[in-house]
Amino acid sequence: MPKTKAPETRKTNASKSNVAKSKPVKSNLGVASSKPSPVIQLNAALYARVSTNDQQTLPMQLKQMGEYAKKRGWKISHKIEEIGSGAKIRPQREAILKLARQRKIDVIIVWRLDRWGRSVSDLIGTLRELTDIGVGFVSLTEALDLTTPAGRAMAGMLAVFAEFERDILRERVKAGIAHAREQGKAHGRPPTASRKQEQIKKLKEKGLNNSQIARKLKIGRTSVIRLLK
Repeated sequence: MPKTKAPETRKTNASKSNVAKSKPVKSNLGVASSKPSPVIQLNAALYARVSTNDQQTLPMQLKQMGEYAKKRGWKISHKIEEIGSGAKIRPQREAILKLARQRKIDVIIVWRLDRWGRSVSDLIGTLRELTDIGVGFVSLTEALDLTTPAGRAMAGMLAVFAEFERDILRERVKAGIAHAREQGKAHGRPPTASRKQEQIKKLKEKGLNNSQIARKLKIGRTSVIRLLK
């Protein structure tokens, strides 16, 4: 019987390997790595402030801020509460700013901007400081987020408005002084010490020293020395 040839087998790419080999991904440092870079968890501080007559909103502020931090995947390292009305010095806010300067926190969350800043200039000053030291700031009500480029741009706009507000105030003060001078009114503090010059001399003749005269007439010791020359 004639010999039959075996059918030829065609080589294909699939015959080499059915599984595609994965290539390693280079990191920013140029070292091959197949593992994704770990996500850094930020330490967040919650700052809640209420007035003396409005303490019922305190739990609501903390709840909303806590839920926001959880959604962002941030770790709540500090919860700071402050109660007071219109105080110039806020000890708890200063405490949280100290934590930020020490880099013990990465972001500060507030419920509303007026809970944080005493005035526009104070608000802008603290936001600028936090930006300079690399600490984020989030205000829930105004949707202000300084951890994003858009939020930092909005903070820059707020700084422009704050400077505009200061310019208007300076112009009003200058206009008021000019109007008072046109009306012949004296500007500045009244010369209380100079009106007591005769009393100062009589008390000096009686043997009182400069400090005693100043306390008795309720004026500065420097003014007493100046008027006795």
